[in-house]
Amino acid sequence: MAELSLPDLDPTSDRAVFRQIADHIRDAIEQGSLAEGEKVPSEARLMQHYGVARMTIRNALQVLQGEGLTVAEHGRGVFVRSHPPVRRLALDRFARRHREQGKAAFIAETEGAGGRPTVDLIKITEEAPPASVAELLGLTATDSVIRRSRRYLINGQPVETAVSYVPAEIARGTRIAEPDSGPGGIYARLEELGHRLDHFVEEIRSRMPLREETRALKLAPGVPVFHLVRTAYTTVGRAVEVCDTVMSSDAYVLSYELPAR
Repeated sequence: MAELSLPDLDPTSDRAVFRQIADHIRDAIEQGSLAEGEKVPSEARLMQHYGVARMTIRNALQVLQGEGLTVAEHGRGVFVRSHPPVRRLALDRFARRHREQGKAAFIAETEGAGGRPTVDLIKITEEAPPASVAELLGLTATDSVIRRSRRYLINGQPVETAVSYVPAEIARGTRIAEPDSGPGGIYARLEELGHRLDHFVEEIRSRMPLREETRALKLAPGVPVFHLVRTAYTTVGRAVEVCDTVMSSDAYVLSYELPAR
């Protein structure tokens, strides 16, 4: 195996052979001997090196795919999964200057990282909000919201889905209720309507994706998601939007600056 030097199996170990092999390849990935996007040695070469059956090699590779470290491409082989993260800067993400430049937060941060941002699968409806959203927005049982559902992609790869809920009394008949909300996104439109934004509150948790989330984001096995719920507040303390977002965890680095006072 001239391309990659892997250790031999330890016959004294009580660890299963396929797990030892997975450990060796994982170490090579973590140490950079196998770089992102690089092809993992073929099953035949691994069988030759370790002197084991094909099923043992496949079990080892399955462990790595389950951990989200590799991805299998039909007819091509197994590759180290690429992780081109966008640094999501909480302190700067919703800065007003981005909106004034005609850029929504996703576009500003993705272009800042050198990526190509696109948005698709936009669906807009007027409906009753989920109970948790109604509570955050301070709505009653008879109130409705404009629901904006979309998917975000970086260089053609889905990385995030988001659903925004804006009180219908604010958004109905405006560009917020249209597929193209215009330069700067819906936050720019809210401020044009007189709802000057003051701050945002975000709650984030990590979990494994639901089946439909795996399909929408084209997630590899073993890759968790960030589930983020953000509420936008105006200078008078009114909640004017709730955004329910699911993010591929290997596409983002979440960066926060916190005061020490």
